Amino acid sequence: MANEIKYQINGQLADNTVTVDNKEDMILVPVSIGNADENRIIAELKAEDSGLREETIRHVFDLQKRVIKRLLMTGVSVNTGLYYASVSFRGIIENSTWNPAKNSIVVNFNVGADLREAIKQTTVGIIGEKGSAMYIGGVQDASTRALDASATAGRAFTLTGGRLKVAGTDPTVGITLTSSKDKETKVTEDLWVTNDPSKLTFIIPAELADGTYELKVTTQFSGNSKTLLKTP
Repeated sequence: MANEIKYQINGQLADNTVTVDNKEDMILVPVSIGNADENRIIAELKAEDSGLREETIRHVFDLQKRVIKRLLMTGVSVNTGLYYASVSFRGIIENSTWNPAKNSIVVNFNVGADLREAIKQTTVGIIGEKGSAMYIGGVQDASTRALDASATAGRAFTLTGGRLKVAGTDPTVGITLTSSKDKETKVTEDLWVTNDPSKLTFIIPAELADGTYELKVTTQFSGNSKTLLKTP
């Protein structure tokens, strides 16, 4: 049954910012059609007409998370089919003592067999060029080297793509992180490390609590250092 499901994801062509001199060298940037949080996933599960109540689905969803967390944090590698997860450590151990200030626990994720099969069943549609809009082609957490949009408070976080440079005098210009409770935290300019058109690196505010955040970059950068957009 799973093999009968087909998927499609669209992409837009964009300049390859790595090969600046070759204007014909293009990359494909996925077209995002939204984000799915826990509530969205649970709603999608309910829409599958499983006959289960939303409360039951949410209970199973939360139970799965709790079990997976317990397994991982006790040294058990987890294979859900969608992903394979395992734990490793970072940092030098001094005097045979774990120091949370210098050492950290890292969870590593790799694509599982089910997701690899889904990739095989996916067609990619190219729907034109990205144009002059800002786009993000990749992200990386400097602390863990993770590329999955996870970030570490107090450490550097990098975006790569096009027209990322933060510039302009409009009050909305800047970098913000909004929590799931709609609390907005502005990343002040003193936390910016690199502010280039193809690379934006900044320090995640150290006071941010663990959780899910929406990152928003607002700029009037037009691609021309001498001309700003009238509106962000």
